[in-house]
Amino acid sequence: MSAIDRVRDQLGHHQYTWLITGVAGFIGSHLLEELLTLNQKVVGIDNFSTGRQSNLDEVAAVVGASLWSNFSFYQRDIRQLDDCQASVDGVDFVLHQAALGSVPRSIETPILTHESNVNGFLNMLEASRLAGVKRFVYAASSSTYGDHPGLPKKEDIIGRPLSPYAVTKFVNELYADVYSRVYNLPTLGLRYFNVFGPRQDPNGAYAAVIPRWCQTLKDHQVCRINGDGETSRDFCFVKNAVQMNLLATLVEDQAAVNQVYNVAVGDRTTLNQLFSQLKLLLSENDSVIGGAEPDYEDFRSGDVRHSQADISKAQSLLGYEPTHRINDGLSVTVEWFQR
Repeated sequence: MSAIDRVRDQLGHHQYTWLITGVAGFIGSHLLEELLTLNQKVVGIDNFSTGRQSNLDEVAAVVGASLWSNFSFYQRDIRQLDDCQASVDGVDFVLHQAALGSVPRSIETPILTHESNVNGFLNMLEASRLAGVKRFVYAASSSTYGDHPGLPKKEDIIGRPLSPYAVTKFVNELYADVYSRVYNLPTLGLRYFNVFGPRQDPNGAYAAVIPRWCQTLKDHQVCRINGDGETSRDFCFVKNAVQMNLLATLVEDQAAVNQVYNVAVGDRTTLNQLFSQLKLLLSENDSVIGGAEPDYEDFRSGDVRHSQADISKAQSLLGYEPTHRINDGLSVTVEWFQR
């Protein structure tokens, strides 16, 4: 039996109470769907700065009324300590996903990014400490690797941050480490590498590349690539990220706690390869898309050239095994967009 199967079996015999911050967001809503499917009690908070009610509505439709009754939602803001304290009352585990993402957004609005990602994070840590939360699992970021050129990326070797966003996510790790050592709050950080999947917002100036290109190709518009298209990323399907959150929360080996982990698949895909695959999948139902060609623009400030994760630490300490490679995940994602 795999590690994630053992965790799901455990949850089938014990109902915990979980708090998901940023529950109406892309990853948060997938965590909610998984936990409700496993008959867990979930408290969720979101201020809808980037989260969407439609994500919650879709989860409600998927899980059904009976399981949905295990969910309590509150519109709250992690920048307010009182909101955080009210949310952790009676909670066993915290899955902290709330943040303002996007490197370009952070370059344009560094103070707003700091308020959400640093002040909000510290509020959640402090509230969790005071409430005696059993474990605090938080969304870290591969942006922490900064300008270090080595591949694949290993958790203990990082460079200088290239954006305000990267600074905030590194500060999260520093605060979590201090709270683990000083206050004995068990924490685990998950450095997400370009997570994608259904329910990811394709709209807005800061939309991630996969949902944006899916929508752009569907609309018969031109996809724009920053640089020459040979920039590469370790694209990680959202189900792999959900698995890591569950494994991190319930791992029994104390050597695995108070650590940070890469959340990825250990592959590297260029933007040119990504565009070709999306075009191929979407053109199966719309032949016009088959003739699409991208426009190439200048490289984007704050971006790293290549990114690929070493996932051996998560494999050895948590028992993590990705269930979806990039093409598996793209097929599911494209199917959702076409619906």
